[in-house]
Formats: sequence, structure tokens, C-alpha cells
Amino acid sequence: MVKKLLLAAIAGILLLVLGAGVAWKLIDNFGNQILSAPEGVKSLEFTIEPGDSMKRVAIRLTGEGWLERSEFLELLARMEQVASRIKAGEYLIPAGISHRELLGLFIEGQVRSFEVSLIEGQILAEALEELNSHEKLSEPLDQKALQALLKELDIEGNSEGLFYPDTFFFHSGDSVASILIRSRERMKEVLAEEWQNRVKGLPYKTAYEALIMASLVEKETGVTYERPEIAGVFVRRLNKGMRLQTDPAVIYGQGENYKGNLTRRMLREKTPYNTYMLKGLPPTPIAFVGREAINAALHPKAGKSLYFVAKGDGTHYFSNSLIEHNRAVRKYQIYQRRSDYRSSKSRSSQNAPAESQ
Repeated sequence: MVKKLLLAAIAGILLLVLGAGVAWKLIDNFGNQILSAPEGVKSLEFTIEPGDSMKRVAIRLTGEGWLERSEFLELLARMEQVASRIKAGEYLIPAGISHRELLGLFIEGQVRSFEVSLIEGQILAEALEELNSHEKLSEPLDQKALQALLKELDIEGNSEGLFYPDTFFFHSGDSVASILIRSRERMKEVLAEEWQNRVKGLPYKTAYEALIMASLVEKETGVTYERPEIAGVFVRRLNKGMRLQTDPAVIYGQGENYKGNLTRRMLREKTPYNTYMLKGLPPTPIAFVGREAINAALHPKAGKSLYFVAKGDGTHYFSNSLIEHNRAVRKYQIYQRRSDYRSSKSRSSQNAPAESQ
């Protein structure tokens, strides 16, 4: 009798072991199976909230139609001892991955990246408005918060031009400030590199003055090959004691008073940025500046030209003398002015360059 009971117990244990083995094999096979994504759907935007359990995640994926049995994914996670290791965040789950690969995404925290671009020629107020309105960035900056950030970055006075225009990748929930901090650090790196490699004999005492010049070049043209030539015009005018007479600086000095039309009254108004009235560089940069414009300011093209005028197709005509320049002004601005006139190939809102005197 005892022998029979012992045999029965052994048989029961064997059945349990065999059953567990079959269950383990079943769940292991499930791990290698492809997600059951809805037909024609290539990816799923899915968010794991802080505090979400593996069970809750699996149930929601089932509700989205990407799992047939939520308990199988939960069992797979428990079997591989990773159920407590999933990370919160926004994910872009591609169709065609296995259940085990899906867990890998969650465990490694391969959260979805987003991007935002700061554009050459923008001013900080425009960029900040776009950053504050980005639905994936958090903690928008009002003026008080912005001033606190600038203080943290050791920026005093006007902060225009001190941030680098680039495309920045981030995760959902990152702060607006984090983008500006990265932009500021990138500008410091780029400006230091370019300043270190500058040519000799430039009329700048500091890298900051070169940045001011670069911002004028940035606003004057969106044509890459023209930037060194425009920088050359401005450098020669500085060296000769001539006024720069650049419209974008005058426009910047007008602030919100500028409504899209540069008037003669504005050209006669004495602001710190009116380069028609004052000699030398304006006091600060007037826009975001890219590396190409910085490089042009530090490697101006040699030559004799002292004037330029927009031709209306986004490029400019350069002149060595005032007589030649006035002739070009009449040609391109009056007699042969294009019906589709534009002063820049990349920034249609930019005004024509100054008709220097």
C-alpha cells in the first residue's frame, strides 16, 4: 500500500514537472512569435506611464489589438524576471517584432525621440515661442523663467545670437530649458573652434564681435557662396570707417514697431542698431547664427567691393564704386525689378540689403 502511494506521488510530481516544462516551452515559443499588429498598421505610439505594471501594460496592448493574450506577455516577463524592469516613456513600437523584442524595448528604455529645430536667422523670441508651443516639451519659459535660465548660463544683457541653430533630438517631457542649454553649449563650442582658426587682420577684438558680424551676414543672404563676399564688403567698410548701412540691423532695432515695411523715417531714427546713422558694429548679434556665417565672418573674401544690392532672385550684385552701385540699384530695384522679387533664397521675409551711400 505504501509502495503504491509512493509511486502515485512520484507520478504526480513527474506530471507537474512535465506540465511545467510544457508551459515553459509554450511561453518560450510565444516570446519568439511576432506581435499581432492590426493589418496594414506599421507602428504603434504607446506610452508607459510611471508606476504602470507589466500586467497593466499587457492589457492595454491587447486593447490596442497588438496582443491576443495579455497574460502570455505577463508570464513571459515574469519567466525571464524582467517584469519589474520596464521603463516609463513614449515608445514607437514597429510591427514585425517579436514579443521578446518588445520586452527588450521596454527594459532598455528605447523611448521614442522627437526633434525640434532652431533656425538660422530667427530671433530668440521667435524660437522661444515655437519651443513653448511644442506639445512634447515641458515647462515652457515665461520671461521670468527665461531670465533665471540666462542667469544660470552666465548670460548678462541681450542674449540674442548666443544660442546655436540646430536640430535637437529629445524625449517626451524634456524641458524647454534643456534645449536652450544644449543650444548654448553648442554655440560656445562652434564659436571657439571658428575663432581659433580665423584669418589674421580682422577688425574684431573678440569672438563676440565676430558673432555680431556673422549675424549680419546671416540675415543678409541665404546663399552659401555669397556669405564670404558679403562679409568682405562689411569688413572693408569697417576698415575704411564707412557705415555698414545694413537693413536687417535697422529692422532688429525697431523691434515690434517693424510691421514688414522699412521706411525712410526708420532709417533716420537713431537707435543703437541703426547702422545708417552709427559707425561700427551694432551692440549685439541680431539673430541666430550658423557655422557657415561665422566662418564667413572670420574668413571674408578678399576684393574691392564696398556695396551690394539684391537682384530679386535671392542673390546680390556687388559693386566696387558708388556710381556702379547706384546703376545696379536702378536696374534691379526699379527698371528691371522682378515680379517675383525676393532678396533671399531661404528667408522670403528678409528685406533687400541697404542701398549704401
